[in-house]
Amino acid sequence: MTDNPGWASPSPSPDDAPDPAAPQTSGSSDTAPDQAGTAGPGGPDESSMSKWSKQQPPRADWTAPGRGPGSGAPSGGTPPPPGWGAGPQPGRPPGWGPGAPGPGGPPGAWGQPGWGAPGQFTPNWGQPPAAKPGVIPLRPLGVGEILDGAVSTMRAHWRTVLGVSLVVAVITQAVSTLITWVMLNGIDDDLDRLQDDPDPSFSETMDVFGGMAAGVGTVQLISLLGTIVVQGTLTMVVSRSVLGRPVTTRDAWDDAKPRLLRLLGFTLLMPLILSGVFVVALLPGLLALLVTSEALAITLFVLGGIAGVCVAVWLWVRFSLAPPALMLERQTVLKAMARSAKLVRGSWWRVFGIMLLTFIIMLVVSSIVQTPFSLASLAVDGESVGSLFSGDGTGELSLGSLTVTGIGAALGMTLTFPISAGVTALLYIDQRIRREALDLELGRAANLPGYGGTGPTQPPSDAPVPGDLTR
Repeated sequence: MTDNPGWASPSPSPDDAPDPAAPQTSGSSDTAPDQAGTAGPGGPDESSMSKWSKQQPPRADWTAPGRGPGSGAPSGGTPPPPGWGAGPQPGRPPGWGPGAPGPGGPPGAWGQPGWGAPGQFTPNWGQPPAAKPGVIPLRPLGVGEILDGAVSTMRAHWRTVLGVSLVVAVITQAVSTLITWVMLNGIDDDLDRLQDDPDPSFSETMDVFGGMAAGVGTVQLISLLGTIVVQGTLTMVVSRSVLGRPVTTRDAWDDAKPRLLRLLGFTLLMPLILSGVFVVALLPGLLALLVTSEALAITLFVLGGIAGVCVAVWLWVRFSLAPPALMLERQTVLKAMARSAKLVRGSWWRVFGIMLLTFIIMLVVSSIVQTPFSLASLAVDGESVGSLFSGDGTGELSLGSLTVTGIGAALGMTLTFPISAGVTALLYIDQRIRREALDLELGRAANLPGYGGTGPTQPPSDAPVPGDLTR
């Protein structure tokens, strides 16, 4: 399966092919009545009907577009046989018929390329619209469709999506705000003591900065745990919304809970891998600083830093689809990373572009939401915007100021969490559609006709999700 599967145009069936032995008729108005035969009140006679395929669709309402050569319709006032213009005709390209608009003619013009019912237009001949049981069509997706699918999931299941995001964001920001306030109040006195002591000891210095590191690390750990819960839960919501299935917060949590520990392991492993990359990249510069000149060491540090950033970004994109692979395929951490590398292979730049665009959108949305609360926090502390830019502010942050800022951060996280998780999950599904024809499995799971399903009825909500099928 290639990355860009083609779409086959429907062609006339063997029964629709013109009979070489049959006499050719003309569309002229002078001869058409004799060739069409004598029609009764109900339609054409049997001699006329014998020239049409038995595979024609049922008769539909029809209005003759005109008479004369080139119109392709029987002339002389004789109604067409059943199915005229409703499907591919002998000797006509797909989409020929009334209601098939195309370039160079108004809607309903004859002889224009197109497909479908009156007023519809599909750019490619013979490409019917893809089935769409949920938030995305079952075919390879474009960038806009991936972003739209993430937003559509948020709209379709807003109670579950926004509920999970809001609860996690509020808890995370509340704990982080409290820890930050305690840490800042304690550090002010310690920093004052270090500033007054002309010769502080190493232990005193480490106590101050060790406390700062512990506070920042605790805040980051809480944020990390909240991100894992949201990403795992919302990935399950997206997997069900692709099939158009209903999902509640309880359903999503029950599906995600057994796999959150593995997701935590992956989330902790990635920073270790990236840190190891930077250590290896900066090691030559460090050795050069110890044994050779400072100029060479600086050069090696710069080159090593650039190389470390490039390798880190490459690895981040290569393993970016591991979380949905881990959650939807019940994979272990290492197998999920291998699955992600396989799916990204050959599409690295595309995945990188989509992830970068998503990050920019999240940054813009978060900034728009948080900016009013950041300005309001200055008013709580009695400072002005001018003092912030001039540097005359005291720099002291009260609990009220931190609370206002935390409210803005929580609202920003509530809106950006679903976008990030939704894009990652849909990008994973898109790569599997391109490489492994997952759309066929999704169509069968959604019970769609033409995919092995029996009809348009929805499957039960507890039916297996196709993402659980490992390959």
